[in-house]
Amino acid sequence: MHPSRHRLTLLAATTAATVVAGTLGTVVASAAAVGCRVDYQITNQWQGGFGANVTVTNLGDPLDGWAVTWSYAAGQQVTQAWNAAVTQSGAQVTARNVDHNPAIATNGSASFGFNGSWTGSNPVPGSFALNGTTCTGAPPTDEPTTPPPTTPPPTTPPPTTPPPTTPPPSAGVVQMEKLDRGLVSVRSGSGNLVSWRLLGTETSGVEFNLYRGTTKINASPITGATNYLDSGAAAGSAYTVRAVVGGAEQAASPPALQFGAGYLDVPLQVPAGGSTPSGESYSYSASDASVGDLNGDGNYEIVLKWEPSNAKDNSQSGYTGNVYVDAYTLTGTRLWRVDLGRNIRAGAHYTQFQVYDYDGDGRAEVAMKTADGTRSGTGQVIGSSSADHRNSSGYVLSGPEYLTMFNGQTGAVASTVNYDPPRGTVSSWGDSYGNRVDRFLAGTAYLDGQRPSLIMARGYYTRAVIAAWDFRNGTLTKRWTFDSNSSGNGAAAGQGNHQLSVADVDADGRQEIVYGAATIDDNGRLLHSTGNGHGDAMHVGDLDPGRAGLEVFKVDEDASKPSSYFADARTGQVLWSTPASGDNGRGVSADIWAGSPGAESWSSAVAGLANTRGQNVGRKPSSANFLAWWDGDPVRELLDGTKIDKYGTGGETRLLDGSGVASNNGTKSTPALSGDILGDWREEVIWRTTDSRALRIYSTPTPTSTRIYTLMHDPQYRVAIAWQNTAYNQPPHPGFFIGNGMGTPPTPDIHLR
Repeated sequence: MHPSRHRLTLLAATTAATVVAGTLGTVVASAAAVGCRVDYQITNQWQGGFGANVTVTNLGDPLDGWAVTWSYAAGQQVTQAWNAAVTQSGAQVTARNVDHNPAIATNGSASFGFNGSWTGSNPVPGSFALNGTTCTGAPPTDEPTTPPPTTPPPTTPPPTTPPPTTPPPSAGVVQMEKLDRGLVSVRSGSGNLVSWRLLGTETSGVEFNLYRGTTKINASPITGATNYLDSGAAAGSAYTVRAVVGGAEQAASPPALQFGAGYLDVPLQVPAGGSTPSGESYSYSASDASVGDLNGDGNYEIVLKWEPSNAKDNSQSGYTGNVYVDAYTLTGTRLWRVDLGRNIRAGAHYTQFQVYDYDGDGRAEVAMKTADGTRSGTGQVIGSSSADHRNSSGYVLSGPEYLTMFNGQTGAVASTVNYDPPRGTVSSWGDSYGNRVDRFLAGTAYLDGQRPSLIMARGYYTRAVIAAWDFRNGTLTKRWTFDSNSSGNGAAAGQGNHQLSVADVDADGRQEIVYGAATIDDNGRLLHSTGNGHGDAMHVGDLDPGRAGLEVFKVDEDASKPSSYFADARTGQVLWSTPASGDNGRGVSADIWAGSPGAESWSSAVAGLANTRGQNVGRKPSSANFLAWWDGDPVRELLDGTKIDKYGTGGETRLLDGSGVASNNGTKSTPALSGDILGDWREEVIWRTTDSRALRIYSTPTPTSTRIYTLMHDPQYRVAIAWQNTAYNQPPHPGFFIGNGMGTPPTPDIHLR
């Protein structure tokens, strides 16, 4: 990330201007040559580094595979690239297509971008070549050698999925979602609090005008926080918002979602119950949820897991009903339903699903473990429809295991592979009856610092195995597998939690897997392990803004280990800990009190509230569960069960009591989902209604003066929303500090797809 970004929109045909230190001049060159044209644009520049965008236009025969070459005259070096594989040998640079953009039709174009380093000067290259042909910008004089196709064009409509789009000129490195404004109107007293997203690409220079119907209601453009209290406005008033850039008003947003009673209900279709082979009846409740832009319209859709009433912990024997996974629009239209079938057992540790745009086409996919008899959203059966691998105790300890990537828009199977890590010998995971072998975790991580990879894992009490997958060109391919049984990895055995976290702990631009007390580097190698063992809860973030980097707060289950500890996320160095006290089942770390700098940490087995140095600074909160940014200040609130409280030294103040709703996961009392899915940077909370006929989304009615871009454009926070449903759900944290006395959030180095 870079503190200063300068965006230019200059275009100069057939020029090659120079950027000298401290001065940004004309920075776009269009190099002209027979058969092709290359437009090279320096989009931003900072001390020692720059960003560039390149568009190549093919003026000759259609290409199926391309390479653009140029030379630097001042020692510039390419460091990171997107939408092309860029290599450099001395001054010579070669950019080749990647898997999703090999074809360039006649008069078509392809674009890519990169970051580079420079010292002294940064002149634009004087010439370029496409597949060995120097570009001059003129079309070829000869007729194309490729004859026209003899097959008439198809009469069927074109596919509904467009090819991946190119990032805008201000593109950064990390691929993230191209979201709309997420405009919401929440009834607040006798008026409406209207709030909307500031995008991560809009950290400066963007103002807003808000309209009620056709009437602009702000006297001058809104330059601060992206919310407005429309006092005295009628309930149900229609709103749109327009960005103002350089004094020019942009297009209107989609109309605001109406939270007339403080919430929005998303209607659900409850699956029919059934009975097990042993005659036990069961019914269904809505359980964990996630979000993703499944259809590419800039809005989030909800992906929901249905849990049968006879779901089991892995330690419990017995049959369970099937697990279903649905997708819904925010208006309650069901897009599809996946039936995982009889060979996937129901329970918190079995099905962890991930929702993310893995292939960069602007539409999110949905990934989960599948088995014989799983039926897709389009009715396709995976494996054998008749196989039944359940034993007499209800466990599934034989038969094939699969990993499936589903199309997020239709629920169709996009790619299915054998699940890794495989089951192997059941007893090799710590017991022989089926408890520890089927402890699964899942996540999403930017392992290359640019595009997301899928993380699927198995085991944590003893052996721990983590597999990283890429989804490109419609196919799942394995990136790497980490196994605690492999040589050099033994320090990771027995260190996993009932959940994981993902963060760039070493600040190299690539994310790591924080697997409980062990951390796996982006390349699949063990980074470090504290050796403090398994636990039920963990928080990773910039918990102490007074020191560099990220921190980890974790509770432990081992009676011989510290009951909780606070550690440097990069090195694993324990900064402070609390004495051993047996199984410490709950723990939280966040800035919940402005009276102490940075995050406060607390846990079930330890008295008091600890500051960033481990000192007791006062009363322990009455809950140790979830968190939410809810009121107007940047200090975080306590989310527990179906309520939100504000911490105080003498007691909590109730801010929200959920009406007609229920929490999930038994004593864990967690929401279906909590995160910044709509409106400004504050977080929404989703609970199921008590009859599971709807998901009820609550959004804050309280104004704020704090301006922060949507947290969904912070890579660490966004992937935390993806892994939130994993096993024992935990709240998300961004990669920067939000709290009392916070500084300006860093500009995310992202491009939107």
